Order: sequence, then structure tokens, then C-alpha cells
Amino acid sequence: MEVERVQAIASLSKCNDTIPAEFIRAENEQPAITTVRGQFLEVPVIDLGDPDEEKGVQLVDEAGREWGIFQVVNHGIPDQVIAELQRVGKEFFELPQEEKELYAKLPNSMEGYGTKLQKEVEGKKGWVDHLFHKIWPPSVIDYRFWPKNPSSYREANEAYAERLRGVADKLFRWLSLGLGLDGDVLKAAVGGDDLIYLMKINYYPPCPRPDLALGVAAHTDMSTLTILVPNEVPGLQVFKDDHWYDVKYIPNALIIHLGDQIEILSNGKYKSVFHRSIVNKDTTRMSWPVFLEPLPELEVGPLPGLIDDDNQPKFKTKKYKDYVYCKLNKLPQ
Repeated sequence: MEVERVQAIASLSKCNDTIPAEFIRAENEQPAITTVRGQFLEVPVIDLGDPDEEKGVQLVDEAGREWGIFQVVNHGIPDQVIAELQRVGKEFFELPQEEKELYAKLPNSMEGYGTKLQKEVEGKKGWVDHLFHKIWPPSVIDYRFWPKNPSSYREANEAYAERLRGVADKLFRWLSLGLGLDGDVLKAAVGGDDLIYLMKINYYPPCPRPDLALGVAAHTDMSTLTILVPNEVPGLQVFKDDHWYDVKYIPNALIIHLGDQIEILSNGKYKSVFHRSIVNKDTTRMSWPVFLEPLPELEVGPLPGLIDDDNQPKFKTKKYKDYVYCKLNKLPQ
């Protein structure tokens, strides 16, 4: 096998109480040293089913300005749809290695099964394997990267994608209204119905030294919004007030990250959340983020309705594909 998967390394490491050096983070990144212990971060929880839209807009606006992350409940996606999404994803990662490799990423492709995502600082690696594939709109879906086993994988992902779009539309509307703009402005600026929904499944196997490793290093998301389904094993951490905090798990809530494109479009009024993933010694952790991405050629910059003599643009306007290239290669924007 050309690429060594973390799942395989985890199987070899569990007897040793050690992990390979490329997974050991510098002291200023190590979770044991840098995490505030015994304190879960109570990020805002917003009821998407509340008929009082004005209240919802206010809460989303506050969360966007202060946090860049919030959780939503009563979002309209049935528990069973989420449970089925989780089940088929878990079953895929439990398949024999050679079967998973049938979906391995092709050169220069974001989609597929893989381990490395971007240029790693100082050659360090994250304790995670992943699977990427687009789930909406139909015109961009490439079923080569959708597992055929389990047989219900496609059905589960399509059912989730269908429900997710309503959640995304409401979030864009409320964020747009929170900026003092018409409700349809933000979604239109990110491409309207051409917006790409990119599914990622993160698989974090048990790690003998979770005090030294990270699942995913600290970062902000490149996307507009990220809508994430966690599993019951905590591991998401957010940087707030100069410290790393664990985010509390709420069953069947969706976790919403504001990404870089929302920060740019809002001209800095909304914050892209700085976050990372930690791992567990005994239990596999998984998550299912969907990144809502503009088309590669779409130009994204501060919204004209937010710019005037007193509010000059704080960000360049550039094609989304150029932003992604700079971000993945650690180049200045």
C-alpha cells in the first residue's frame, strides 16, 4: 500500500503505548498542556424551529460576531436520518483495508478516501483518516467516490443531503438578516443553488497517546458554512479567550462553523472559528462535516452593502479556487 493509513498505524500502536514521531505535536499544540480541563465550552445553542424569526436572527448574529460557532436543535432533520448517516459511514471505515482503498483519492482530487489533506507544518500528521465526496447539487456528484458497501450508503447520504439544504437556507437567511441585508443576499453571493455540498467523514481511531497527538490541527474552515454531525465521543475544541476548550456534545444537535468565506463576505463582522480535533485513548471518534463551498471560479469578497466610506474592505475579492490554493499551501492571501 502506497500510503500508510492512520487506522493501520493505530492497530500496530495500541500494544506499545507509543506513537510514531510524526504524530507528536510541539508542546504548544499538545492537548494535555494546552486544554482547559474540566470545563466544557457552552457555545450558543439555537432553536431553528422557533417561529420567532427575529429572535433567531438576533441569536445567530450574536453567535457569528462573538463565537463563529454555534449548535442548532429542532433543525428538522429526523434523528433516524442522522443515525443512518452515521451507521453507513462507520460501516465503511470498518471494511477491510483493501476495500476502502478502492475509493482512494486520485492525484489532484479532493474527493475520495485518504489521510493527508494539506501541507503539514513541520511534517506533522493528524491522527485521522477521511472520506470526501460531494453530495449536492446532482451536477457535481461523482459516484466513483461513494462507497457501494454498505449497500444503503447512497440512500442514507441522499436522504441527509435533501434535508440539509433546508437547514443551510435558513442559516444563510438569518445570517444575512443579521448583517442588516435582505434575507437572500448572502446565499446569492455564495452561488445560490450552485453552492457545492462537500461531505467529509473523519475517522479518528483510538490513540495510545492522546495527550501528544491531534486529530486535526488548529485551523479555520475555507468554506462558507460547515454543518457537522458529531458522534458521542467528544473531541471538538474551540480557541476562545486565548485558551482551548472542549465543546459540549448535545445529542442530535448540528454544530455550525462559520468559515473563511463568511468572514470575508461580512467584512469581518462575523468570525471564522479557530478549532481543532483531539483524539481518545480507548474509543473511535467520528464526525460528518459538510462544507458548503462556492464554485471554484466564483469571486468572493466583502458584500457591497457593507462597504462605505467608514467601512473599507478588509479582504481581497478573489476566486474561491485561488483562496483554496493559497490556504492549502500555507501561502499568504
